[in-house]
Amino acid sequence: MAADYLISSLQPLDIDGAAPYTPARFLAMCRDQLSSIQADALAAVLDGRPVPTDWTAAARWRDLEDQIRNAAAAERARAQGQDPARWRHPVDGCSLYWANRVAAAFQEKDPAKRDRQLDQVRWDAAGELVPPAAPLSAAAALAYAVRLAIVLRRQALSADAGNAVFDRLTAATKIEF
Repeated sequence: MAADYLISSLQPLDIDGAAPYTPARFLAMCRDQLSSIQADALAAVLDGRPVPTDWTAAARWRDLEDQIRNAAAAERARAQGQDPARWRHPVDGCSLYWANRVAAAFQEKDPAKRDRQLDQVRWDAAGELVPPAAPLSAAAALAYAVRLAIVLRRQALSADAGNAVFDRLTAATKIEF
């Protein structure tokens, strides 16, 4: 029942919008309502760490994420004329749907648009975690955490941030006269 309350009280997310919660605030809300195993999985998602697979929904997300990463690695390797086998992670599932969505994203020449499409693939894959018969379950909190992580990452992207990284990387090559 605690997950029902948590999920129903969360603010909606928009992939290109502002995050309604900081990771710390979201995790605090979740730790009050979910088991420690579930909350730890959400923390891993928000921290960008591998998700522990002690929980079925977390194991499912890890498999979906690995399928998406494998498809992206295959597309990058194909573009470079290399064998993608060395970058593949073992997976339990095999969904051509996600592989085809990733392949379609790699048809985009603009890297920013490609990145947006890959985020959309992950966003949509997170929706697969929520059982139709239990839309307010703890698995919905995991899907929300995945989507919140996407929103936070996209929110951190900006021209100013990109220019700062460029300046930092090229600072050693600048010649002063």
